[in-house]
Amino acid sequence: MLSPGPATKIYLATGATDMRKSFNGLYALVSGTLDADPLSGHLFVFCNRRRDRIKILCFDGSGLWVCAKRLEKGTFAWPQPCEGPVELAQAELNLLVGGLDLSRTRKRRWLR
Repeated sequence: MLSPGPATKIYLATGATDMRKSFNGLYALVSGTLDADPLSGHLFVFCNRRRDRIKILCFDGSGLWVCAKRLEKGTFAWPQPCEGPVELAQAELNLLVGGLDLSRTRKRRWLR
């Protein structure tokens, strides 16, 4: 599992993405469709139409990483297509990759 820092944002590209895309294709999606900087160090998460594969694009300061996960059974609970990317917290990304449906969970209020 990725462990981004507290300043790292996680952007989820809603809708389906062609999983044949690799570094250059995902880079173009981030800069064109999501209107963000792929070299910012933030994480960009993509999913295919069947929702059984995800890819994460990130820049670590020296190069781009593409991380992928394929489910053997079941699907990811992916949000419906909307305008622009959805921003997630690190815990929400962990839940999503772990197979939980974010629309059926709620954040509890707690004091720090």
